[in-house]
Formats: sequence, C-alpha cells, structure tokens
Amino acid sequence: MRLADLVTTFDAVRATRSRKAKTAAVAEALRAADLDEVPLVASYLMGSLRQRRTGVGWRSLTDLPAPAAEASLGVSEVDAAFEELAGVAGAGSQSERRRLLEHLVGAATEPEQALLRGLVTGEIRTGALEGVLVEGIAAAFEIPVGVVRRAVMLAGSAPVAAGLAATGGEPALRDVRLEVGRPVQPMLAGSAPDLTAALASVGLPCLVDGKLDGIRIQAHRSGDEVRIWSRSLDDLTDRFPELVSVVRELPASSLALDGEALLVDETGRPRAFQETASRSMTLTSGPGATEAAMTPYFFDVLHLDGRDLIDVAAVERAEVLAAVVPPAFVVPRVLATTEQEAADQQSEVLARGHEGVVVKSLDGSWEAGRRGSGWVKVKPRHTLDLVVLAVEWGSGRRRGLLSNIHLGARDPSTGGWVMLGKTFKGMTDEMLAWQTERFLALETYRDGHVVHVQPVQVVEIAFDGLQRSTRYPGGLALRFARVLGYREDKRAEEADTIETVRDLAR
Repeated sequence: MRLADLVTTFDAVRATRSRKAKTAAVAEALRAADLDEVPLVASYLMGSLRQRRTGVGWRSLTDLPAPAAEASLGVSEVDAAFEELAGVAGAGSQSERRRLLEHLVGAATEPEQALLRGLVTGEIRTGALEGVLVEGIAAAFEIPVGVVRRAVMLAGSAPVAAGLAATGGEPALRDVRLEVGRPVQPMLAGSAPDLTAALASVGLPCLVDGKLDGIRIQAHRSGDEVRIWSRSLDDLTDRFPELVSVVRELPASSLALDGEALLVDETGRPRAFQETASRSMTLTSGPGATEAAMTPYFFDVLHLDGRDLIDVAAVERAEVLAAVVPPAFVVPRVLATTEQEAADQQSEVLARGHEGVVVKSLDGSWEAGRRGSGWVKVKPRHTLDLVVLAVEWGSGRRRGLLSNIHLGARDPSTGGWVMLGKTFKGMTDEMLAWQTERFLALETYRDGHVVHVQPVQVVEIAFDGLQRSTRYPGGLALRFARVLGYREDKRAEEADTIETVRDLAR
C-alpha cells in the first residue's frame, strides 16, 4: 500500500464527523492493504508507529529536506525505515539517525511528511482511534463487531486482530482466547466530577477502591514463570524482580492479575510519582540491586488456575482476588452499601496520600481496552489561573494553528514568571482559532516552532497534582494539565503566584 493512499484515508476521515463515514474510510484502507500490511496499516490508522521507540522526537523533525515532488513511498518501506532508526545505537548514532531520517522524509511529499510527523509525535487526531478501527475491521472483513472487539481485548492489540481478520476471518478471531503469558489491554475507568455523580452512575452497593498514583501493571504467572507488563503492554519483567517475587509466592499455579506498582515510604504512604516513574525506567541488576523496591497493589484477577474470570461479576472477582493475594498487596477497598460508607472510604484514601477512588459496579464484567460504565474514577480537581508565556505550532489536525501553551505562575519577588509546564488538552476548535489570532498579536519573538508572547493572557487550568521537576526553574510541574477556559476578566497581575503553587504541593 502506498503511503499516499493512507494520506487520502486520513483526509477522508478528517473531512467528516460521521462515525459511519469514518468507519467506511478505515474499512476501505484495510481492504486495500496487502495481507501482510494490514496490521501495520491498522497501527498507522490509530496514529502510532509499530516501533515504540525510534530515537526521533519533535526537534528531530525541524529543518528537514524539502518534500518530494511525487509520491513514491510504501507503508512497508516506511516501517522498515523506522525499524532501522530504532536500531541505531552507539558512537555516531545521532548523525546516523539524522541521515536515515533525512533520507526517509526527503522521499515524502508534503502531505506525507505531515503524516510522518504526526506518527512520530503521536499528534494525529482524526477520530480513527480504536473504537472506529474496531468497527472498520468488522466492516472490512464482514465480521460481527462484537467478535472483533472481544478478539482485540484478548489479543491485546487491534492491529493484531486486524491481521487475524484479514488472513483467517471470523473463525480466527473466535479462536482468540485469554492466554496466560500474553497480556490483554487494560480496562479503563470513566470519570465523574464527584463521588455523588459516580455513585449515581454505578449504583449502590458497589466496590470503592483507592486510586493509587503508580504505574499500571499486569502480572501473569504460569508455574514459576512470571511476566510483568505495563499499561502500554511493554515487558517490564526484568526491571521489577521484586514484583516477580511477590507474584511467584502467591498460592496459585497460573494466574493473571491487574494492579498498580509504586514506591511507598516506611509508613506506607506513596512517595512522589516522579520517584516511581524514575524507578520504572531503571533496569535492575537482580537481588543485589540498590534501587528502591516497588510495591504491587492488585485490584483485579483475570485468570486463576485454569479458570478465565473476565466474564465473571466484579464482586466475585474481588472475592477470588482476596483469597489468593495477601491484604498487603491489594488496593484499599471497601464494599459500600451507602453513600456515607463510600465517602468515608474516599476520605481515608485521600488522607493516606492517594489520588482518589474508583467506584466499581458489583456485577460488571471485564471490558479490556474500553472505558466501560462499570468503573468510574473520582479525583479532586485543582485549578490555577496562570499566564501563557509561549505557544507551539501544532501538527497533524492542528497544523497551522497555535496549540501547545507554556504556562507560568507569577513570581512577586522578581516581577517575572515561573514556568510550570505545557498543555494542549481541553482545547476546542473555536479555542484553537481564537488563541492563534490572539497570540500572534502578542508575539515577541520565535524560537523554532515556539512563538514567545507577551505574558498578559490569563488561562484557567485544571490539573490532577504537582510533581517535583528539575526541568522547570520553580522545581514543580503540573500533572495532567488541561485548559478550562481563558479568563478575559482577569489581568496578569491577578494570576496565581508560585507561592500558591508551592503551598498546594506542600
């Protein structure tokens, strides 16, 4: 399949708000691909490369060769180029990676270059995400969508399911089973603004779990063989021998567990998230490693000793989990029969330093890879009024618009501003158009794709927490920041100060 054909598919998907039309365009692209290219095309339609890491970032994509006049690239050729880039290492790797990238991008037309940038940065926004892709697979190969969705869940990958559908049709997808040793996509939680709304959605009685600020893990065991995967299904086994040891000691011969892993202090309180994140990036050297040990907290069980549990009610899965995993390694959990019991659990969890709760329906089954109605998370939302210091040009769907805003708090001691992070979350199309015009009028200078502006525009930002940062001069950064709206009623002198932010962190 030509890369130019995939560009045409993306254009068709972007041009419509109709889910039916998006699905038809995706299905047509899957049918047009060679059989061995179907998984790759499916990955690209989801806006992601097959390679998780290529060594190529946003800065690598500036100042590249002029686009080719005619389309010549195939999707398999592009994949091979990124595979070669991912394998570059050692002395001279930076210049070699640059050479390979220039060769690839120089062979692409301007629309193809835009697609490649979007795939590298993950900023392709077309609506052809997994839900549409699942429906597109079903339409392309004439398979019931429920069969496709379940195969995606159990295979842990929509591209893998697409390949099976292309080569084996419905029988191949129906043959997909949960396999201990092969991770499945994680079930996701919806969100509610407060506990009352969450309970109204899920109903009473319900399970109320602590929402822990760690890294999502999935642990599988078959005999003495234990594997640990991340939320994105990266294999973390060698990084966490301490987690492997916990799972290996459980009274079971085969099992699959879902949970979180994090660093805690001697009192059991969670340490700062960036410490957990930093530890998760460290490859340990075994039992003698000096890195701090991660603690697992499991909240679900998908399989135990030959029995698949994904279709079993959540309350029964909770009972099975409690029978096989010691309380020290289970998330804080209560079965609440009243709103007051749920509220007491929420207060207790927050007092212990965790970030919120997840309210779970008692009769819900496992819905991997989906934000089902059976799980609803509730986290305290913090807001700050900050000032925009700079804005970055967008890519993909936001190409030609100012998108990612740099956020600063007021520093009364210097009369200046302290940067706390960036965000492009929460912006509507109307907001993007407005801020492009607004910030170009406030421009002071440019640095590559960054437009620096006069620090006068106040924006209300919601965020989930703060973390220590060596990247920003104030030593703090916002976590999961998103725009609530621009404050035309506030002057920059009324924005929140860095001391307010530090008080929140304390």
